[in-house]
Amino acid sequence: MSRFFKTVFLTGLFVGTTDLVSAYISLTIKSGNFPRKMLYYIAGAAIGIKTALQGGNGIAFLGLFSHYFIAFAFTLFFFWIFPRIKILSFNKYLIGMLYAVFVDLVMGQVVLPLSYLPSGPFILSDSILDWIILGVLFGIPITYNAYKYYGVDTKK
Repeated sequence: MSRFFKTVFLTGLFVGTTDLVSAYISLTIKSGNFPRKMLYYIAGAAIGIKTALQGGNGIAFLGLFSHYFIAFAFTLFFFWIFPRIKILSFNKYLIGMLYAVFVDLVMGQVVLPLSYLPSGPFILSDSILDWIILGVLFGIPITYNAYKYYGVDTKK
């Protein structure tokens, strides 16, 4: 495996895992119950929520695969655009936070409306905390590893 794809793979695996764990923790705190059907719900984007919630282990695996596929896709996209857009080397922490906002907006305004999942209204006050968490657990690790991979001064 090339160094590029190994870096993207490991970064995608890390951010996909931290994002999934944080979603489980967040939903458990908000609802008071462990979200046992979250992977089924994620699979519902592809096959419909009613079908997904009746599924078994295969449906849960589809949800897990879908989640990691999206995490890898956003990781690969950032690694691909990073050397092409010079402003991205400005500050890894700021860019990571902004990339998380970009990812959340693309998911909420483009991907989810194209899926079988119901979409709710965009509420800025609800999104700000999500953006901070996504920035720390998703955006910053991606930018940090891209800076390291491309040899950008990591003191910024």
